[in-house]
This record gives sequence, structure tokens and C-alpha cells, in this order.
Amino acid sequence: MNLLLVPYWADRDLDEIQWPPFLLASKIPIALDMAKDSDSRDRELQKRIEADPYMFCAIRECYASFRSIIRFLVEGKREKKVIDDIFSKVDKRIADGSLIKTYRMSALPSLYDHIVKLIKLLLENKQDERGQVVLCFQDMLEIVTKDIMADEEFSSLEHGGSGHDGMIDPLHQLFDTKKLDQLFASTGAIKFPTPVSEAWREKINRLYLLLTTKESAMDVPSNIDARRRISFFSNSLFMDMPAAPKVRNMLSFSVLTPYYTEEVLFSLQELEEPNEDGVSILFYLQKIFPDEWNNFLERVERNNEEELKESPELEEKLRLWASYRGQTLTRTVRGMMYYREALELQAFLDMAKHEGYKAIELNTEDSEENRSLKSQCEAVADMKFMYVVSCQQYGIQKRSGSERAQDILRLMTKYPSLRVAYIDEIEQRSEDRSKKLNGKVNYFSVLVRAVPKSFDSSEQNLDQEIYRIKLPGPAILGEGKPENQNHAIIFTRGEGLQTIDMNQDNYMEEALKMRNLLQEFLKKHDGVRYPTILGLREHIFTGSVSSLAWFMSNQETSFVTIGQRLLANPLKVRFHYGHPDVFDRLFHLTRGGVSKASRVINLSEDIFAGFSSTLREGNVTHHEYIQVGKGRDVGLNQISMFEAKIANGNGEQTLSRDIYRLGHRFDFFRMLSCYFTTVGFYFSTLVTVLTVYVFLYGRLYLVLSGLEQELSQEPAIRDNKPLQVALASQSFVQIGFLMALPMLMEIGLERGFQTALSEFILMQLQLAPVFFTFSLGTKTHYYGRTLLHGGAKYRPTGRGFVVFHAKFAENYRLYSRSHFVKGIEMMILLIVYQICGHTYRSTVAYVLITASLWFMVGTWLFAPFLFNPSGFEWQKIVDDWTDWNKWINNRGGIGVPSEKSWESWWEEEQEHLQYSGKRGIIAEILLALRFFIYQYGLVYHLHVTRETKSFLVYGASWLVIVLILFVMKTVSVGRRKFSASYQLVFRLIKGLIFLTFLSIL
Repeated sequence: MNLLLVPYWADRDLDEIQWPPFLLASKIPIALDMAKDSDSRDRELQKRIEADPYMFCAIRECYASFRSIIRFLVEGKREKKVIDDIFSKVDKRIADGSLIKTYRMSALPSLYDHIVKLIKLLLENKQDERGQVVLCFQDMLEIVTKDIMADEEFSSLEHGGSGHDGMIDPLHQLFDTKKLDQLFASTGAIKFPTPVSEAWREKINRLYLLLTTKESAMDVPSNIDARRRISFFSNSLFMDMPAAPKVRNMLSFSVLTPYYTEEVLFSLQELEEPNEDGVSILFYLQKIFPDEWNNFLERVERNNEEELKESPELEEKLRLWASYRGQTLTRTVRGMMYYREALELQAFLDMAKHEGYKAIELNTEDSEENRSLKSQCEAVADMKFMYVVSCQQYGIQKRSGSERAQDILRLMTKYPSLRVAYIDEIEQRSEDRSKKLNGKVNYFSVLVRAVPKSFDSSEQNLDQEIYRIKLPGPAILGEGKPENQNHAIIFTRGEGLQTIDMNQDNYMEEALKMRNLLQEFLKKHDGVRYPTILGLREHIFTGSVSSLAWFMSNQETSFVTIGQRLLANPLKVRFHYGHPDVFDRLFHLTRGGVSKASRVINLSEDIFAGFSSTLREGNVTHHEYIQVGKGRDVGLNQISMFEAKIANGNGEQTLSRDIYRLGHRFDFFRMLSCYFTTVGFYFSTLVTVLTVYVFLYGRLYLVLSGLEQELSQEPAIRDNKPLQVALASQSFVQIGFLMALPMLMEIGLERGFQTALSEFILMQLQLAPVFFTFSLGTKTHYYGRTLLHGGAKYRPTGRGFVVFHAKFAENYRLYSRSHFVKGIEMMILLIVYQICGHTYRSTVAYVLITASLWFMVGTWLFAPFLFNPSGFEWQKIVDDWTDWNKWINNRGGIGVPSEKSWESWWEEEQEHLQYSGKRGIIAEILLALRFFIYQYGLVYHLHVTRETKSFLVYGASWLVIVLILFVMKTVSVGRRKFSASYQLVFRLIKGLIFLTFLSIL
């Protein structure tokens, strides 16, 4: 910790910039080696030192600080003249650049050792060690005068006078070398023990750190996330932000977090239970956070995991350690309560007699005055900040004795200022309390807090009701999450409101800047209107969990930084994307609230808050000097469900009246910006995939009709080199490299383009193009389905660690309609296109035309296997095949879930067609008619037609299709009715049918 602190007390003897010690760490030992081996090459050594500005600063500060300490310690008249003369000669050599030429640097290590020994003695500051200090001074003087300084210069000082009785000739002789050992030994020659003060102790400690710390600055701190946080915080202090008022004068604000039934705190059973591969969550966390696990063991003074089970207290700490690294409510609550800690600290610094961080150390005594000051600080913090967690099911969980309710109560006990809101359902009773009124339920919005148990009571902690508001009916009428926010928003207070998701986190150093941020509400950013939403950036903290999580982290980081920065200024079309955004609470409460909750249409409730604010003359800004942590999905299935939810939400936005009104009220350029940054991206994605289909079916028509062969014989087409180059470059670009361009730019801006290029190459090696191309299919399928049929729905993603193998049946249910069917269709189109045109087309031309399309086909078909843990392990493949066969053969029915039967899944998958309008049904039929192109084109290319172009051939093909369907239906019915009684006969019939079709082919 000392390596991170800049000096608290100003040292007037030093005319140097005093950087934090971790920047200057190891610089002095390195410079010492460089000087020792310099061989009097003074200019070369000076260039090497000045090339590293921190080394240069460390050398200058150490020399100035050592000179100041020596002059402070030395009090004797003779000794002072000796010291002053030595330092004046050294300063002169430094000034004229002849230090190394004149003095011998080989003795510097010995001098360094004695200086370090002296500093240690000064730190201990014991009277009985005065003799050791005197010896240190005498040894250092001897090394300087006899070893380091040139002989001729020193010898010239020996002649011309007597040093007897302390009489020194100031012009000729410095001192008598025969009496060197008498210097510093007399009483009063040096000041030791020294009078101790905070400034003196800090000065000695800092010099000791600079001289002895040999760790590299790149390794302090060693944890990568800690370095990232410190780096962002220090950089943000140089950004343009308003001045912070005192805590009592700042705007007050609240934080609201909606919670349903997600994980609150990991239990020991959940942490230690291994999956089918023998990997537990705790083992997984130990491997991806090895340094943090070692630090945790060191803090609790244990050596391994088994020793942590010795006491319930250590088990609780283990659960908290794991929960703080997952996407749990405990992590979110801890992060948001940093706001209160920061405000309490800042209020203390506002009121304390002393300034700076030393005020805390100087006010630690438990006096009545300090207790009163602490109470004032807590009161001010509670006035300015409130945190409400809207636990929708808390009442039900509490009555059922759920462990989640106990964990929530434990959080309220740990953070006394935390408030929990929930919906309470109470059956209404008649005047005779023993009789219930059937079907009548009263609904209440309830706010509770924890009441800690008294010291003399052994009872468990309980919650205490603060408010109970009767509702006219059920609170959850629309989408669950926005309704959960709407019922609890009445319990918040203040001018600002932050609607934090349950998978977010916060940091203490960022909470310190909340006062500055809230001042933005008082500034007119466009010269006309005050802001109504303050946009913040997010840090995705799940990037280290897996390669897919890293891709998502980079993609999200580029969007919440360089993307939203552009949207806010100059495009002025930033809405509400990230939940760290701070609302002007009073503005939105008087204009419909922060959460539209109409079912289906407001699936993406966050962006509709931005739409409403902009339509009601609000102003949305973006500020990058403060950030909030955010967790994202880490497995392919989780990410796909999240992408599906976002695509569904964008489909509903396309159909909403909010986008219609914005488009009509924006000017032309702002309208285009709004289109591209909202629904336009998904519409362009849909058009891209539709263009692939049009291209393939157009090529299929050309090859089946013979037009392509005729065109290829035309010289103007055959010798068109620019067209071939365009096709080649197009196939290269379409592989998905451009999807990573925003990420490349953002990483380059923040961490350097060399780092950006290396990470870009690493992403390509980890199959990032495969992931982004697969994601393209997810967006297209769900956005297109929502446009045609509506019916968007919330898809829970789980937010857990993916330490298990997803079965093929699960992947099939999730990706069959969106990827597998479309991928197989395109693969057949490409194969038919090659078969029917290979006689007159070169292989190179085919590859140039279809390379990117084959890449898309391979991605859509095999990405779920590539990114699935143990996806190619043979035993897992066998088990997946068995499980899929069982699922595909199970019959559906009432109450049979889609996870148990293919039939139930199919009915659920086609359910949207039952509620679709006429336009959606007609569009679906027209899209399905494309399959007749296969039949019509391929029938006339079969050898059995003998080049006959009669329409009867097409009619006969229908008879063949009907016959095949009839045989398949007969086999299906026969399996159900006769396979049990006549198993052998049924198998023989199936074999004959198979041989018949084989002979026909």
C-alpha cells in the first residue's frame, strides 16, 4: 500500500516532483549497476538515465532527500563544514557534467549499503544504537573521501595547514585525515535519536522504499484487474469533470436494483458439487483467479481449502469470496454500498479538523467528539444516498423458508442502510377471521429493513417493516422486470436515480466521483437544456472467464465507450442503453416513469426510457470519467439467448410508435443517425442474410436454366478481371474481420495500437470470426421472426459459470430453426450449384464466389460444437446421441415440457404462427415457396427424364413425393401398432422398403 501513496507532507527542502513510489520502484538499484559499469562514459550514462524519466526523477529525489537528511542530522561545526564542502563539490561536478569522469563509481555499492543501514537505524531511532549511527557516518565519509573522490583532488586537500584543535583553514585544507575517526563521535556532533514527527517518519520511509524496493513497477500491484482500476481512476482525474461540492451541498440520489430469483450467495454445496467432468465452481474460480485465491488464503491465515472448513466463520468468508467473483446479488449490493462508504468518508474529510487521508489516522481515538463526528457523517451519507433492492418474490420466499430469503436478510444485516422492497400477497378475510373470501387477494408494496439482534439475545435477525402501500390489484401486469422497478420506485428519493441490474458491480474509487457526476445535472450541455439522463460507461468484468466472454467483453466495451461517445456528441441520438445511467428522477417520475412495461412491446425496457426522455424534450449525455462494472453471459448458449432477447426487442422497437414519432420529429440527419444506431443495425443484418439467399437462389436459377453456361462463354464476362478481383476481396471481407474493427480502435485508443493489434490477432486465432458470424444468424432469425409475427418474450440466460457440457439435444432445440436448418439449406444450394456447373466452370472461380458462403455454412453448423466444453470427446458424443434419440422419439402431450419431447418442442416452436396476422402468414408462405425451385429445377436435370421438358415430368415428381410421404407415414403407424407383436415381420418389411429405394436410386 505504501508504494501507492504520494507524500502527504510537503518537503520544502526538495525541489522535485515526488511520484508514487511504485513508479520509481527498482530504479535506484538499476541505476547503481549502470553507474558502476559505466567506465567513465559520463555522457552515455546520462543519456541512458534521462531516457527513463522515472529513473531520472528517482535519482534526483534520492540525492536531494539524502542530502537534506544528512544536513538535518549533522550539528557539529567541524562536521557541518566537511559535509557542506563534499556536497558542494558533488553539486559542482553534476553541474559541469564531469561527475563520473572525476569520481570512481566502483565504490558506489559500498556507499549504498551504508546508506541503507543508516536509514534502518533512523527508522528504529533507539538511543542505544547511537554508536552504530556514528560508525555509519564515519564509514560513509571514508568511502567518499578515499574511494570515490579522485586521489589527486583529495591529496591536494591534505597539505597546507594543521587541523589541530579543530582549526580548519577554509582556503587550503579541509580536514586532517589522521583524525577522521574523531569526526561525528563527539557529543552534539549528530542529532540522534531524532525528534519523531509524522513528516520526518514519512520522509525516511519514502527514501527507504526508493532505495530498497526491487520489484518492477509493472508488477505493482500484481493483480491485472487492480492495475486496470488504478489506471482508469488516475486517468479519469485528468478528464473534464465538474468540481465536487461538499457532501451536505451535493444532490441526493438513489439506486434501485430489480431482483427476481437469481443467485444471492453461493452455498458450499453449489461451490463444491462437481459436474460430470469433475469440475466444481470453486475449482474453476481458483484456476481463473489464482492470485486472488492465494491472497484470500493469506488473509484468513490458512494454507488450503480443507482448512477453511474448520469453522463456520471461515466457510462464510469462502462463500463470500466466491460470490464476489460471480454474478450474484451479494456482489451487486457490496458494490452499490460503496456509494455510502464513499460519501461517509468524504463527509468526514469535509468536517474533520485535519486535511487529507491523514485525518482518518489522526482521529482514531474513541473520544466523545469523534463518536459525534462519526454519527454526523453517517447521517449526512444517509440523507444523500439510498439503496433499494426490489426483491419481487421476497415475501413468498420468506414464508416458504427459502435460503435465498435468509441470504437477503443477511445482506440487510450486514448493510443496515440497505432497504428491500417486495410485493406482498395476502388473502382477504371476512369479518369472521376464520373464514377466507375465496379468490380475493390484497396486494401490497412493502419496504423493509433489518433489525440487528441485541447483544444479549440469541434470536435470529429479523426484518422490520417501514412502509406498506396497498395496491389496487396485481403489480405484475406487463413485463416482469420493469413492473418490478415500477412498484418500488415510490420508495426511492433524491434528485438522481440509478437503475442498476442484478449482475453489476461498483468500485470504491469510482464511487468517490459520484458528487462530481451529479453536478452535471446543473449544467446546460447543449446550451439550451439540462441533462435528463447522464450516460456512463461500463466495464465488463466477465472477460477473463472464457474466450467467448472475452469476445463479448471487447464488443460491449467498444459499444459503451467509442460507440456511445459518438452517439451522444455530435449525433445527439444516445438513448438509455446501459443500466449505470443516472436519471433525473423528478423529470421522469412526472413523465411516465423510467420503465415502460407493456407486455411484449417493451421487452427492452431500458431503451424505451431513452425514447421517452428524448420525446419529452430531455437531453441525454455521456460521461467517461466514471464507470460501473457489468457482467455478461459467458457460454455460447447464454450469449445466444441474450442476443435473441435483444433481437426480439429491436423487432418490437421497429414496430413501436416511439420509433415512428422519433423519426417524424428528428431532422433528416438526426433521423438517419437514430435509424442506424437503433433498429437500422438489425435491419441491415437481416438484409445481409437475405442478400445471401437471393444470391444463392439466383445462382441456382442461372445454373439450372443454363444461363450461366451461356454467359460464361461471352468474352466480356469471361475476361472481366476487375469482377474477379472484386469477388476475391468481397469473400475476404465477408469472413467477419470488419466486425472487430470498432474493438480494434477502442483498444488502440485506450491501451495502445500495438496491444490492440496483438489482441486482434489472438482473437482471430481463438475463432472470433466464427463466433461473430454465428451471432449474425441469431440476430437475423429472431429479428425477422419478430417483424413477421411479433411475440417477443424474455429469455432468462442464467448468468452462471459455464463449467458443463451442453447436450446436443439442448443445442438442437436452441439452434435448429435459427442455424442448423438454414445452414443445411445453404449447403445443399452450394453443392447443387457445383454439381450442375462444374463442367464449364473452373474450381478457382467457384472458390472465389462461394468461399465466404461456405465459411458461413460451416460456422452455422459447427460453432455450437466448437465452443462447447468437451464438444469432441467421443464418450460425450455417444451420450449426446443417445439422449437426442430418446428426446426425438418421445411423444408429446399436455404437460410434457419441450425438454422431454420433440413433439412438444415443435408445437412450442410453431406457436408464434397461431397468433400471427394475415401479413405474417402470407409472408411465411411466400418464403416457403422457395423450396419448389429445388424440385422444379432438379427434376429436369435427372437422367431419368432423358432431357424431356414436358410438364408431365413435373407432375410425376409430385406423385413420387406423395408416395414417399405415404410410405413414411405407413412405417410410422406400423411401428406404433405392429412393432411389438410382429417385430420380425415389421423389420423385414422395413428392410424391403429400404432395398427397393436403394435399387431405384
